[in-house]
Amino acid sequence: MIGMVQNEIEAIAGAYNGDAFHYLGPHRASRKGGARNWQVRAFLPQAESASVILDPAGAATAIAMTKIHPHGGFVAEMPANPENYQIQIRRPDGTTGQVEDPYRFPPMLTDFELHLHGEGTHSETYHMLGAHLMECLGVRGVRFAVWAPNAEVVSVVGDFNDWDSRRHPMRLRDGGVWELFIPGLAAGTTYKYNVRSRLRGYQQQKADPYAFATEMPPKSASVVAELDSYTWHDEEWMARRAGRNLLKEPVSVYEVHLGSWMRGPHNRFLTYRELASTLVEYLQTMGYTHVEFLPVMEHPFAGSWGYQTTSYFAPTARFGSPQDFMFLVDSLHQAGIGVIVDWVPAHFPKDAHGLAYFDGTALYEHADPRKGEHRDWGTLIFNFGRNEVRDFLISSALFWLKVYHIDGLRVDAVASMLYLDYSRQPGEWIPNQYGGNENLEAIDFLRRFNELAHKVPGVVTIAEESTAFPGVSRPVYLNGLGFTMKWNMGWMHDMLGYFSSEPIYRKYHHNAITFSMLYAFSENFVLPISHDEVVHGKGSLLRKMPGDEWQRFANARAFLAYMYAHPGKKLLFMGCELGQYEEWSHDTGLVWELLQFDYHRQLQGLVRHLNEFYASQKSLYQVDYHYSGFEWVDFHDVEGSIISFLRRAEDPGDYLLFVCNFTPVPREGYAIGVPEEVFFEEVLNTDAARFGGSNMGNGGMVSTQPVKMHGRPASISITLPPLSVVAFRPLRKSKGPGSDA
Repeated sequence: MIGMVQNEIEAIAGAYNGDAFHYLGPHRASRKGGARNWQVRAFLPQAESASVILDPAGAATAIAMTKIHPHGGFVAEMPANPENYQIQIRRPDGTTGQVEDPYRFPPMLTDFELHLHGEGTHSETYHMLGAHLMECLGVRGVRFAVWAPNAEVVSVVGDFNDWDSRRHPMRLRDGGVWELFIPGLAAGTTYKYNVRSRLRGYQQQKADPYAFATEMPPKSASVVAELDSYTWHDEEWMARRAGRNLLKEPVSVYEVHLGSWMRGPHNRFLTYRELASTLVEYLQTMGYTHVEFLPVMEHPFAGSWGYQTTSYFAPTARFGSPQDFMFLVDSLHQAGIGVIVDWVPAHFPKDAHGLAYFDGTALYEHADPRKGEHRDWGTLIFNFGRNEVRDFLISSALFWLKVYHIDGLRVDAVASMLYLDYSRQPGEWIPNQYGGNENLEAIDFLRRFNELAHKVPGVVTIAEESTAFPGVSRPVYLNGLGFTMKWNMGWMHDMLGYFSSEPIYRKYHHNAITFSMLYAFSENFVLPISHDEVVHGKGSLLRKMPGDEWQRFANARAFLAYMYAHPGKKLLFMGCELGQYEEWSHDTGLVWELLQFDYHRQLQGLVRHLNEFYASQKSLYQVDYHYSGFEWVDFHDVEGSIISFLRRAEDPGDYLLFVCNFTPVPREGYAIGVPEEVFFEEVLNTDAARFGGSNMGNGGMVSTQPVKMHGRPASISITLPPLSVVAFRPLRKSKGPGSDA
C-alpha cells in the first residue's frame, strides 16, 4: 500500500468507513527521501484506470494513479498540494470521463448553524439540511446534509453513482450531521442516503427528510430541486394579506382532495397546472374565499389521503413538480383566493425509506411505544422533546408558509398530541412528570410553532382539536396554544346527528341545535363539514338526510343555511354542494354528471348564493367570536323544532333576523319578536323555487305590528316554509321598500 493502511481502504471498499475524508482526497504523505510528498487518493470502483489532471483549465498535467485495491482504490503522488484538479477515469468498456473529486472540497455548513440545530433554535433548517444546488471553489454541484447521530457511516447514493453506497461516504460534523458536496450534479438528480448504524448491524436506504421533491410513488427516492427558479406574481395578494384580520372577515373554505376533486380522461389525475385553471375558476364561480387542501406533502399510500406523510418538504409528485404547485398557489392568489394546507406534525408512517428508525434508533420518534406509537393508525409519534425534531417540524411549517406562500396551516390530530393517554387504555401510557395525562412537550412545541408561524405576515393556523382543552385559539401569552382558529367538532357532530333524525323526532333532540351557543365564543371556531364525515360508511351529506328526495334536499338546504347563519367561519368538503348520494372515494373524481339534474344543480346554486350572501352581510362575519354578535329571539318552540335569532355586525343596528323551521310542516302566521317597528325585507329563503323548494315565502317583505313578543318591542307575522331557513333585514323608515339597507 502506498501511504494507506490496508484496513482503511478495506473499510472504504466495504462501505463502513465513517471518516472517509481522513483518507480520500488530497493528503500530505510521509516523506521517504523523495520530493513527492502529496497524494490524491480516490475510490473509483467504476474505473479500470485513472489519472489526476492538474490545472484542468490550464496546462492540464496528467499524473497516473496506481490501483492499490482490487475494488477500486487508487492513489497518485505529486510534489505539491494539488489545489485544483480533476480525475480522469477509464471504464472497463473503454469509455472515459473526467470528474471532480468530492473529497477535495471543504466543509460548507458553519459551526454556528450546527450549534443552532443542536439546541433546537434553528427554525429554518431547510436552508441547512437536505440537497442544495450551489457553487463551491468555482464548481457547481449539490451539497447534501442529513442528521443521523447514531450512524457509523452515511453515503449518498443515486442514479449518478449506480446506487453504490461505497462511492460517496459523507463527512461527519458536530451534532451528528453528515455533509457532502458532490460536484457536477444538477436539478432532477434522484438520490437517497444509505445509513449504516453503529447499532445491531442496521442498514437502510433512506429518503431525505428535507427533500424538496420526490419520485412518483410507488418509487420513493428524493429528487434534487431548484425552488428559486419560479417567478411569483402574487405580490398584491401578499401585501394585502399582511394587513388583514380574518377573524373579522368572511371566511368560506372549500376543502379539497386534489386527487379526486376532478379526474381527466381514463380517470387520470389532473396536474397542478390543470387545476390552476379548472379549480380556480370553480372556486371563483362558487364564491369561496379560501381553499383547503388535504395534505399535499408526499405520501406513499394514496389511501391515507396524505395524512401519513413521508416528505415534509416536498409536494406530492402525483400532480407535478414543485414549480407546478407554486403555479397553482400563485394562480389562486391572483384570483383572490387564500390557500390553507393540512399539516400533520402528530405522527408519521413506518415505511422503511421514511423517518422511522432513521439511523438504527428511534431518532424522530419515541423509543417506548407507550409514547411513540399510534396503534390505531399504525404510525409513530414524533418525539416533541428532542431539539432537532422540533426544528424539523417547525422548519417544515415555515417552509410552506414562506417558500410556497401558503396562507394558513390546518394542523391535523391536535388532540392526539395533547394527551398522553389518547386512544390508550390504562397501563398503555406514561404520565408526565406531574402525574397528569397532558403531553407537556407537545404543548410546548405547539405554542412555539404558533408563535413563529404568526410572525409570517397574515398567516393563520387552525387546529383540528376534538376535546375541551382550554385556550386552543387563545394567544400563548395568555397561556393558550396560540392557534388563530379551531374546528368546532362538537357542533359538527351535534348538527349531523340532529339532521340525520326524522323530523318527527327532532323535538326530542332540540338541545342539539342550541347547545353550541353555550360555548360558541370560548374559542375562535370554524364550522366544518369535513372529509371525515362522508367516508367509511358514514354516508354522504345528502344520504344523512331523512325523507324522500324532496325532503333530503330541503333538509340539506336548511342545514347549510343554518351553518352560514351560525357564528363561526365556514368549511365544506368538496362534493357536498353537489348533493352526491355516494360516499367520497379518493380513487375517483366527484360525480359532476349530477349537475344535469335540477335538484343537484339547484343545491349547488344555493351554496353559491350562500357564499355571496355571507360575504355581503357584515352581520354574518364581523362579530363571530363575541356574544354581542348573536342574540336568541326564541329557542323554546321545541314542538315545532323552530328557532329564531339575530346576527349583528360591529354596528349593532346592522343585523339580520333568522328563522329556522326544521320540520316539513309549513307555518303560516308565525309570530316573531323584532327589535324595532320597521319593514323587514326577506333576503334569504332556502325554499325558493330556484333552489328546488316549494316557493313558499313572504312576498319579499313583511310589516311589523306594535305587539310585544319575545322580549322585543314589536313583532312580525310570517309564513315559514317547510324544512327551511329564512332571513330578514330591517328596512329603515328613511328608506322605502326595496331599497338596499
